[in-house]
This record gives sequence, structure tokens and C-alpha cells, in this order.
Amino acid sequence: MLAGTALRWGTKHGLMRAGIRAAARKGDEQARFFNDPAVRADPYPFYASVRAAGPVVRGRLMWATARHDLAGAVLRHDAFGVGFSDRAMPGLVGAVFRYSRRSSPIGPVDPPSMLVTDPPDHGRYRRLVSKVFTARAIEGLRPRIEQTCAELLRDKPVDLVADFASLLPVTVIAEILGVPLDMRRQFLAWGNAAAPTLDLGLGFSTYRRTEVNIKRVNDWMRGHFARLRREPGDDLLSQLVQLDDLSEDELLATAGLLLAAGFETTVNLLGTGAWLLMRHPEQLAVLRDEPQRWGNAVEETLRYDSPVQVTARVCRRATEFGGARIEPGQVVMSMLAGANRDPDVFEHPDEFDVTRANAREHLSFSGGAHYCLGAALARLEGEIGLRMLFERYPDLRIDGEPHRRTTRVLRGFESLPVTI
Repeated sequence: MLAGTALRWGTKHGLMRAGIRAAARKGDEQARFFNDPAVRADPYPFYASVRAAGPVVRGRLMWATARHDLAGAVLRHDAFGVGFSDRAMPGLVGAVFRYSRRSSPIGPVDPPSMLVTDPPDHGRYRRLVSKVFTARAIEGLRPRIEQTCAELLRDKPVDLVADFASLLPVTVIAEILGVPLDMRRQFLAWGNAAAPTLDLGLGFSTYRRTEVNIKRVNDWMRGHFARLRREPGDDLLSQLVQLDDLSEDELLATAGLLLAAGFETTVNLLGTGAWLLMRHPEQLAVLRDEPQRWGNAVEETLRYDSPVQVTARVCRRATEFGGARIEPGQVVMSMLAGANRDPDVFEHPDEFDVTRANAREHLSFSGGAHYCLGAALARLEGEIGLRMLFERYPDLRIDGEPHRRTTRVLRGFESLPVTI
């Protein structure tokens, strides 16, 4: 098993890790995103430098754009996709990769996950689950979300992430999917362990740790599917396991992604939103005077400090884009968080303003065919969660040193100590 893990790491991250280091030694600016601690701590000056360098900037590893118009356009352009073909790998590397995949666990960035699948399969998977995430269906969850918030806020939070921001979304998605609530903290632990797989160039020890935890999720899910086939409920997974449309791997990938995506970004949204409002009491005062703005405050949080910072697309056919010619197989990084601070779209973009009229024009939920399926749910949980948090504890304050997550693609807090 260790040999297989090493082979998978080498082809998925090891080669990229070496490429990033080589590019950094030669002064490649984009390589800083992957390995500079200062960029991880505060990526926004870096995005501004990419935006100032041109519409689409070429690095040694990939192209990148931090302009709002182009970052959004690449997500919708039919010349770009998300699926990665191992056939594009050099002969021996591709063969090793295919061999190592035989016993590989299925994580959020492994086929057949929707996250890395292009049409027509992507549309097939999405249609099977989309009815649960319609605006009407999500609005019907409002009473249950409010009840869950009230239950969680009965006890004074000490760490806002551990005691509230993580437990609210994982409780909601667990109920939607029909997984046991007493598994909530285990799901959070598994999700946190798998989150680094969205980054590029992981070290071997980190990758090995993610694989171990993804395999544990896979094993638990397979057992859960068997239980639901014997005793189905009214939840989404009970419906999916009864279908003939999905293979076991497709079912595993879909369920695992829905579970992880159902809480990962919302944990970051709630933690970041609370942190911003505690640091900007004048903005919190606006919301107390005008509570109808809570929804817009969520949009401004998403714009100002996006839970998902970047996403990538692979060119499928040669195309002119942003004044540059992109060749098949080349990658374009769409810097969502950078686009959300584009001064051509957002006036005074580095200011946090809950009254911002066009805050909803952010790209934090991606776009095109891969627009976030759970966007409406995240918005509702963010609005209810932040409003009820500050209604219950109006004098909430940061108490100690917050710690950010070490991931690059996902941005949020690992811990956020608070006091009343």
C-alpha cells in the first residue's frame, strides 16, 4: 500500500512539487503562490501584482488571471474543462499513474468526482442531486437551520470554529444526506484531513495522511450504502443508492463530495464573517440598525475574503483568450479571490463594506457548469448563522491569536478563540 501511495504522490504531486521549486528558483512569480508563506498569510497583494502584470499572465507552470471579467469568462468558456487526462502524461509517467490508481481511494479531486468531471458525465451526476439544492428546497430548511443555531449557541463558544462555525453546516448536510449526527466531529476531522488535496505540490507525509483519511471515509461510506439499501430513509443518499444510474465508484465520489463540500466552504464563510465583524464593529452596528442587510453582509464576506481562492481549467483546444493564445493542455488559473478585489468592478475593493451595492457580483462560487451546487445553502447558513450569533452574543470579541488553515486553495480559520 505504501508503494502505491508513493507512486500516486510522485505522479500527482511530486513532479509538480519539483516543478514549482524549479520555477521559483528561476524567479517565476506564480510559483510564489504555492510556496511563499507570506502569500498564504495575505494573498491579496500577490493577486494585485498578477492583475497589474496583464489580463492573462504566463508563468513557467501555467497561465493566470486575477481580472474579474477574464476570471469569470474562463469558467464559462467551452474551450476549457476541469477533467485531467492521464493520457497527456509522458509515456512512463502515465503508465505508472494508471497502475497506481488501481487501489487508490476516491477523494474530492479524483474521478469520477463532479469536481474534476466534464460534461456529459458532470451533467448526469449533477441532475441526480440538484433537486435537493433548489432555492425553494433550501428555503424550506430555514426553520431547521435556525433551530440548529439556537441549540449550538446555548453554550458559550470558546473557539468559534470548533464550537459553532463547523458544527452548523456539518449538521445540516448530514441531515440532508442521511448520515448519523453522532458522526459529525468525525466527518469534520476527515474533511480537514482531505482538504489539502485541493492544493498542488503536497509533501509526501501530507499526501499520505490525506490518503489514509480518504480511505477511511470510503470504507465508512460503503458500509453506510449497504445499510441504506437494507433500510432506506427519505434522505438524498437513500434515493441515490436505489438508482441504477450510478456505479459504486460514482456513488462513492458523489456522496463524498457532497458531504465535504456541504460544510468545508461554509465553515470558512462563518469563521471569516464573524472575524471580520468583530474587527469592524462599525459594520456590525450597521447590521444591528438595518438587519435586512445580513444577506448582503454574507455576499460582502464572500467577496472580501473568499473561502475558495483559486480554481484551474485545462485548455481543450487552441483559443485566443485575454489577448493570449492558449494551447491545448495548458492550464489557466482563475484567481477568484483576486477577481473579487478588481477595482474595475468593485469601488475601494480592499474595504469591507456590508452596504456594498454590487457585493453579489463576486466569483466565490465559481461559474459556468461548475457553479457551486450548494451556493444557496451556504448563503442561507451564513445569513442565519452570523445573525443569530451576534444577536445571542452582541459583545463577542476575539480572545487570543486566531490560527488560519495551512491550505492555499481553501482559506479560513482553523481556530478562532473568542470571549463574551
